[in-house]
Amino acid sequence: MKFKLDVSDMADGFFEDAHLLGIVAPIRDYQFCWQLNQRFRFRFRINNDIEIQLTKKNRNYYFPVYEYHEPGQFLSHYLYKNQHDGEYLLPEFRHLDFLWMIKGDEVSSSAIGDIQQSIRAIGGVQLVVELTNEKIKNKEHLIF
Repeated sequence: MKFKLDVSDMADGFFEDAHLLGIVAPIRDYQFCWQLNQRFRFRFRINNDIEIQLTKKNRNYYFPVYEYHEPGQFLSHYLYKNQHDGEYLLPEFRHLDFLWMIKGDEVSSSAIGDIQQSIRAIGGVQLVVELTNEKIKNKEHLIF
């Protein structure tokens, strides 16, 4: 007998206070983080403890996650690399290089718009779009 874990409720809870931006920027993840840190005065750092591991075709794929917690606020930023060795964290968004999740305190839509504009101003960034929960088929891949 096999049991299958239903993570749909967990995914809904995980995303209820989150905004997700999809970014097309064909540059190295560490270079992109450096540019984000300069522009936003953030300190994105890789967190190997929350790295996402997916197993497909009897192979493991690792997707790094960078994080930054805003001091004095209950607001965290997570930057996921969407592609590793030909596999995608969110296969429904193959064209995206990065996923930026903003999670925690309420963030206004104008603040999200300001963040998108600032990301667009970074060299190498071709597209920034907010992703709605309904469009994300593989939400559970983003849960750490």
